[in-house]
Amino acid sequence: MTQGAFNRRLRRLYGWYTVGFVVFIALLAGAERLGLGQRAIGYTFLFATLVLYAGIGMLSRTADVSEFYVAGRRVPALFNGMATGADWMSAASFIGLAGTLYFGGYQGLAFVMGWTGGYVLVALLLAPFLRKFGQFTIPDFLGARYGNGARLMAVVAAIVASFSYVVAQIYGVGLITSRFIGIEFEIGVFVGLAGILVCSFLGGMRAVTWTQVAQYVVLIVAYMLPVFILSQQVTGVPAPQVMYGGVLARLGDVEKRLFDAPREVEARAYFRARAEEIDARLAGLPASLEDERRTLAKRAERLKQANAPIREIHATERALRGLPKTAQEARVMWQAERRSLAERAERPQPHAQAFPAEDENAASVARRNFLALLVCLMFGTAALPHVLIRYYTTPSVREARESVFWSLLFIFLLYVTAPAYAVFAKWIIYNDLVGANLTHLPSWVGSWGRLGLVRIEDINLDGVLQLAELTLNTDVIVLATPEIAGLPYVVSGLVAAGALAAALSTADGLLLTIANALSHDLYYKMIDPGASTQRRLVLSKALLLVVALVAAWVASLKPDSILFMVGLAFSLAAAAFFPALVCGVFWRRANGWGALAGMTAGLAITLYYAGITHPFFGGSMARAWFDIQPISAGIFGLGAGFLLIVVISLLTPPPRREVQDLVQHVRYPYLGEEFDFGGAGGVRDGRP
Repeated sequence: MTQGAFNRRLRRLYGWYTVGFVVFIALLAGAERLGLGQRAIGYTFLFATLVLYAGIGMLSRTADVSEFYVAGRRVPALFNGMATGADWMSAASFIGLAGTLYFGGYQGLAFVMGWTGGYVLVALLLAPFLRKFGQFTIPDFLGARYGNGARLMAVVAAIVASFSYVVAQIYGVGLITSRFIGIEFEIGVFVGLAGILVCSFLGGMRAVTWTQVAQYVVLIVAYMLPVFILSQQVTGVPAPQVMYGGVLARLGDVEKRLFDAPREVEARAYFRARAEEIDARLAGLPASLEDERRTLAKRAERLKQANAPIREIHATERALRGLPKTAQEARVMWQAERRSLAERAERPQPHAQAFPAEDENAASVARRNFLALLVCLMFGTAALPHVLIRYYTTPSVREARESVFWSLLFIFLLYVTAPAYAVFAKWIIYNDLVGANLTHLPSWVGSWGRLGLVRIEDINLDGVLQLAELTLNTDVIVLATPEIAGLPYVVSGLVAAGALAAALSTADGLLLTIANALSHDLYYKMIDPGASTQRRLVLSKALLLVVALVAAWVASLKPDSILFMVGLAFSLAAAAFFPALVCGVFWRRANGWGALAGMTAGLAITLYYAGITHPFFGGSMARAWFDIQPISAGIFGLGAGFLLIVVISLLTPPPRREVQDLVQHVRYPYLGEEFDFGGAGGVRDGRP
């Protein structure tokens, strides 16, 4: 089949698929009006989409190396753009971005600008040149350009960055399945894992690509529909991207009234007092731990003797059992609790205020963190292996460039809508939920509260919900918005299906990147170059399964919010890959020693800084450099990587002539037959 006929067939198939999906939504909406229950709708949405993805994966199974690694290099630019959009719009974008904008306001725009700006760097600096190189993976290019030392370091970096990213996706799958089909979070993680594996395990990049195109349709419809309905409800015009600016201006007036209301000030004072109590406990360790244990034991006994309500007795006994065993455990737990209380004691910042702070020094810190995060996300976007390998799959260099355009367009549709999501959700919560009687709260509060994503504490005992008493996890904003707005449950099921599509599509690409780095770059390129095709594919699939199970186990531990885990992956990719990739394309003098030193230092510094500053790793912001948050750890590794590549390359011999010829080859347009350096492995003798 010619490429033109193949393209026409794809357009026809996915056109009918889109029409069918819209009809499916309409039928479920009609069934809900006739009495179909919420649980049935949730099961139908999730399992119907999983069966669809599994069917595409089964039909796309392959034993051909080129098909498995790069989908046969025949994916048209438009469809590669859709697949890249789905690959890119992970659980962090779908679930976490609107939540970050909800809580961070202006500060959250660093994610929007960084992620979209990164694709400009991809188009200008990397995508066409990597397609011109024409192999299978990013370590392939770095190995051919710098030698096996850099290839090995690239394998390590790809695994570390991609693993952090894929854990976040599987965590998102656990959230979705546990809420919408009513199973335990830990079980939901492994149920979702089956959906991930059925796509990538059988057909590699070929199956992942065509599944991701289908997933893009699901996720973009699921993201857009609720916010269009919200816009109609709030403004009377179903155009959220245009109308949310007016709502934001009105929200500012609501914030001024709400933040300084007497009951809000009172609630914040109570939280501040409790934070000060914990300060006293921390100062009195280890004696204060034993005092707390005795106090709770006496309180429980007193409540029992007074025939107090069983709920109060159980709460006191639960608090007693939950006390840490050692002083060190108590210090970690109480410090985390104090941070949470201190945040709730602070006056919220207006949504539209840039770099909110009490003084100029704090504003300067906020500005530095905004710019550092922007840089890490932008350069990380341009260096993530699972994104860059998508541009190996197009038929030509020209289509690789066009594919970046389509990718950015499809991603823009979601990112230009996320700020509207945050503003409309905040408008409804501030006007309809805050100030409500605690005995008449909407059902979604209890549903998401059981998952630990919504928490309410009536600290001033007035029976009315204050804003300070409401704690929302960033990951709940998009998933709960249909329920918050009182929309039909079919819309909630659609959002869940879209979030699942976003998480699955990215997880497929990430797991494939890790497995291919181990089976192709480490095993085939460095350990056993004579391995048969069958052996390589079997090894890749086995490694895919092992990595997926380990990632699911880590996700079941609930390590952090989705957005932090993803942000760390971008920092790692920016520091480890971007300097070596850009210098590899544009500077012929860069050599293997410089690249190896730059990649190693960039990765090590980023991991070290995240470790000493993030509480999950036992770190503290008291050790931060220039008050930079751990999510932006890559800013230090990125600078170190560029510096070491330049300095060490200038102090050591230049690359061999064939390596410099490779740079010349990928830098200039060549639209005819692919040029081959050293056979399938590129320049094999490019070692320093």
